Amino acid sequence: MFKPVPMMRIRVILLQEDEQTVLRSLGQLGVLHLTRTVAGPDTAPLQPHDGKLEIERCDDLLERLTKMAEAARSTLPHLIATEPGGTGPPLSPDLTLDAIDESLRQMEEKFAGLLAKRQSLLSRKQELDSLCDRVSDYRELDIPLDHLDRFSFLHFIVGSVPQSGLDTLSRTPDCTAVPLPSPPRGGRQAILVMTTPSNRQLTEDRLRTLDFHHADLPAVDGLTARSFLESHDGQRSHLEQELNQVTDSMHAFAAESAGYIAALKERVVEERRLAEARQYYPRTESAFLLAGWIPADRAPALEEHLATITRGRCVIAISRPRAADGPEVPVSLQHTGWLRPFQKMVTAYGLPTYQEVEPTFFVAISYVLLFGMMFGDAGQGAILALAGWVALRLRRFTAYRDLGRILMLVGLSSVGFGIIYGSYFGIPELKEYALWRDPLEGDPLALMLAAVGLGVIVISIGLVLNILNRFRCGEMTEGWLGRYGVMGVLFYWGTLALLVKSDLFRSHGLLGTAITLLLIMPLLGWMIKEPVQALWRRRRGESAEPGGAAVMVAESLIGTLEGITGYLANTTSFVRLAAYAMSHAALLMAVFMVAGQLQQSVPLGGVWGLLVIIAGNGVAIILEGIIAAVQALRLEYYEFFGKFLAGNGRPYTPFCLHQP
Repeated sequence: MFKPVPMMRIRVILLQEDEQTVLRSLGQLGVLHLTRTVAGPDTAPLQPHDGKLEIERCDDLLERLTKMAEAARSTLPHLIATEPGGTGPPLSPDLTLDAIDESLRQMEEKFAGLLAKRQSLLSRKQELDSLCDRVSDYRELDIPLDHLDRFSFLHFIVGSVPQSGLDTLSRTPDCTAVPLPSPPRGGRQAILVMTTPSNRQLTEDRLRTLDFHHADLPAVDGLTARSFLESHDGQRSHLEQELNQVTDSMHAFAAESAGYIAALKERVVEERRLAEARQYYPRTESAFLLAGWIPADRAPALEEHLATITRGRCVIAISRPRAADGPEVPVSLQHTGWLRPFQKMVTAYGLPTYQEVEPTFFVAISYVLLFGMMFGDAGQGAILALAGWVALRLRRFTAYRDLGRILMLVGLSSVGFGIIYGSYFGIPELKEYALWRDPLEGDPLALMLAAVGLGVIVISIGLVLNILNRFRCGEMTEGWLGRYGVMGVLFYWGTLALLVKSDLFRSHGLLGTAITLLLIMPLLGWMIKEPVQALWRRRRGESAEPGGAAVMVAESLIGTLEGITGYLANTTSFVRLAAYAMSHAALLMAVFMVAGQLQQSVPLGGVWGLLVIIAGNGVAIILEGIIAAVQALRLEYYEFFGKFLAGNGRPYTPFCLHQP
């Protein structure tokens, strides 16, 4: 509960001929966290494989496969393309990147050919549609499209005028305007104007005054408007058939290739991860050295598995982590049930190192208490707990279950503090049954002192955890003389003791001694920490910190000042627990005041007052609940984690061929 998952170091010497088999098998198991091993006399003489070019090639293939999958999705919008790790068809284990590249190239060429043919057919169809659209208004007129002005006694003009100009044209002498039976378009009517050749210019001039637009008819020898449309209707029908055939071919290709593309992506991802893994271990001409970390309970099974797949042709060494390995050991936090949601709070801040105390249990207890103190209402807390129970029933969704566990715990905490405060949906008549007092109507100073007291406990736990962590990591100077080490605890609790029990020390004549031991000595310890660390570094032959003695003294003075102000700020920050508890009570009080006014001043005031009380409690649950959750998390991160958790732990990320 208080430590990460125990890890074991594993080092394996394997033959080059077993490399592919071993890596694929380890990638399928997904339990070994690989570590980089440097080539040298104690490992292997040859540098690890340089997989840069292979990785770049895999990235290029993945990009092309992704584009191919997107093209398939655009062709079939209803198609859900399978991602790596999906359900594509099985591929040959001997399929190489070259074969994948060639197969992808053929698919790209086929799809590009279908796209080009479809685009060509669409362009031809659009041209035909445009031509037919220009002639369609004149379908009922068997007028020639080659030379409308070839007649000796008549001159034809075709075009359109605004509908308002039709009456004017009908009264124009020396010409005849015939509206065509086609419906108007955009307020304009297609017409045929007939006049004599001698009146052609005069008719044209009159038409211009009426905003006449000439029809842009194609000049086609030997065809009339009707015959032109009849011949082109056949071409359009044929083009549509061809277009439907090509579209069906594209749909079939997209549907057939989707799973294959997904399988190829999966294989390329595997090859990329294999190339990355080969960069971790040095080698000889015939063997290589594989090293990494594995959970202790999985080590025997992995040892047996490696011996089996290599038929005993391997040398395996498994050992426990040494003290010097602490920062390098990967950390895995595997809480289940009620602690898992709080584990996520820890990992969001940062992982502890392998040697440090795992704080999830303390986070769970403190977070629930902090929330309950700010959101103390038995009725509203019961609603939160009920909502958490409902969410917990949704077993298919892990996120809902985790949220449900948090809601149930903080809801029950709120119920407990609500009983202490005597708050049951803020009903004034029930306050007299409080185990202690209402946050707003009681003694605010006592509530603030209680909040500070809870903060002192939380901060003190953080200090104790920091001391344990520093000693376990071998950082003795930091553990003894650090701001959050033994001297920090002495200063913090000494200051609190002097503030609370100064009269007791004075009555026994020990005030000066207490100040010296509890205040001056810790401050001196903080100030000499940097010089002591510099001395230890010098004795170990390590290089000195840049800046020399002046910088060292300045850092000591600044660190001491930060320690004093930091403890003051961290402790007073917990006053917000009382402040938010009082604001919660004030909001409920305001709700009942408004409800009382409505009950006395409006018709059906009792009904309206009840609705206000229900709505006010709903707002309090949502608004105050969010505020309490955020503020409790803020206190955890800044006032608690900041004392002991640097977040420098390395996550346990086992080598895996597929997306976990």
